[in-house]
Amino acid sequence: MKIFYDENIPYAKEFFSDFGELVPFAGRELTAEQVKEADVLLVRSITQVNEQLLHLNTTLKFVGTATIGFDHIDQAYLQQRGIVFTNAPGCNAISVAEYVLSALMVLVERLNVNLITKTVGIVGAGNTGTRLSEKLEALGINYLLCDPILKKAGDSRKFCSLDEIRKCDIISLHVPITKNNKHSTFHMFDQLVLAELSNKQILINACRGEVIDNQALLQLKKNNKGPHLVLDVWENEPNILTELIPYCQLTTAHIAGYSLEGKSRGTEMLYQALSKLLNKPVEMQLGKILPKAEITCKNQLSDNILDIVKQRIFDVYDVRRDDEIFREQLNIKSFDYLRKNYPVRREFSALELSAQQCWSETLKNLGFNVKS
Repeated sequence: MKIFYDENIPYAKEFFSDFGELVPFAGRELTAEQVKEADVLLVRSITQVNEQLLHLNTTLKFVGTATIGFDHIDQAYLQQRGIVFTNAPGCNAISVAEYVLSALMVLVERLNVNLITKTVGIVGAGNTGTRLSEKLEALGINYLLCDPILKKAGDSRKFCSLDEIRKCDIISLHVPITKNNKHSTFHMFDQLVLAELSNKQILINACRGEVIDNQALLQLKKNNKGPHLVLDVWENEPNILTELIPYCQLTTAHIAGYSLEGKSRGTEMLYQALSKLLNKPVEMQLGKILPKAEITCKNQLSDNILDIVKQRIFDVYDVRRDDEIFREQLNIKSFDYLRKNYPVRREFSALELSAQQCWSETLKNLGFNVKS
């Protein structure tokens, strides 16, 4: 069995070597000729899997994407050919939620924002939006959820309209990209919607770049209008609108979900799905593969719970590191290079903390590894 896998899928060798011959490839450069003998194809979001890619292949049995999103997969074509497909829903939801939290802590300092008095509007209440809401709740920060699809499906949570979300102090986007339907997310934040946002609001996009009309956003910012911006995703990746970067508080190269745990969970989920298809026992576990994190806790300079939380978050992940890399290297290196060579980042759970402090319950609810 020949297993073709994106070279940026972590621990692919550890999880899949027992299944057959492993063939790595560069995700954006994969051709029909390369993949014509594949039995299994494992990709990330930059590889378009469709008839154009697979028309020379007659052996493919399984396609998996180690990502939450699957808009790069032509599922109808795969179904037509009887090829089993799976994605990795929720694999990097924690990672993205922690990215947003780190960004908020940076803006607390820069903009002198009191988060406790603010309301966060979360657009998209799936795995990622839910994880973010849980972390905000742990901190006592008010939030609103907007997800008309889940609401219609009978989700018991309280939902609000997009109009209400637009009035929130902070807006965080966590939706897939969809087009040509009642709840299309393509350019959900278009010129008209963006014009309604004030320069006191914060807009965070860590889902898909096309949810925001980047050109309209640029024109707004050029006129000294519009919200403070945190952009991890961009339209037309990897050929992004670089003119927009100076107008952002924080910018990164589509890496919000790129914690080691987040990416590796995707690999594990594909391994489990392929094991099930081939009727093989699930023997590998991610917990046995991940290395112990080397994280140094800085001294606490305050007894205020939010100050303590901010310091512990920055101990594990300070998004300013990635913002600095992005701004300094994008003109030298490519967008894809920055993603491929992303430095190791861990999740809050990788940091072990003592349970003796009175604020340990809050940190535990945020996802830190608090030892009893």
